Amino acid sequence: MKKICLIHTVKPVAVSFDQQLRDFLKEDVEIYNLWDSFLADNPNEIGSFTINNRNRLYNDIKSAEMTDCDVIVVTCSTLTPTVRLIRPFIEKPLIAIDDAMGREAVRRGSRILAYASAASTEGPMREKLQEEADKLGKEIHIDFRSNHEAFLAMKAMDMETHDRLLLEGAREITGYDVIVLTQASMAHLETKIQEITGIPTLSSPKRCMQEIKDTLDRIL
Repeated sequence: MKKICLIHTVKPVAVSFDQQLRDFLKEDVEIYNLWDSFLADNPNEIGSFTINNRNRLYNDIKSAEMTDCDVIVVTCSTLTPTVRLIRPFIEKPLIAIDDAMGREAVRRGSRILAYASAASTEGPMREKLQEEADKLGKEIHIDFRSNHEAFLAMKAMDMETHDRLLLEGAREITGYDVIVLTQASMAHLETKIQEITGIPTLSSPKRCMQEIKDTLDRIL
């Protein structure tokens, strides 16, 4: 049986991603989950992803590798730049949640808005989008908007308030080729935000799940 290890930082994703992935793959798989909320909370509190945070993520990924899984997936966008640094030290395929979304976004347009509740996703998302643009030799312009009140609501598992605040903010968005939702926890708003803004809007989970499937099919 195929085995996948998921590393999460926020509770809504830790609760939902496992079953969503099973439904997407449509086959029996073994899934292990590791939830480390510190790696989302601490960067938002102090405004940076510290060396200690990098070491903590490295230890989480090494722990995931010890499950002898076939694929490791990190479901938090804040961690993406560090995931890239850790990859050479991991034997198993290591996927970041927004790898596939970043590639698609820069193919779709040059004026990109990264939309978030968590401010800590700004640097990682800018880095991911610029990395993908550089691969294509393409110039892009990235703006970022976040809503701290929505982030606090998400931490409290008050997703109704979280969603309302983000949808209200979406009414002010104009002038972009594409919107990327920087957190997997925002994926359920993809269609509504696209309807409100009239701008193509991308979220990461389903695109990541397709990458997981493609990787499993390739290696097994």
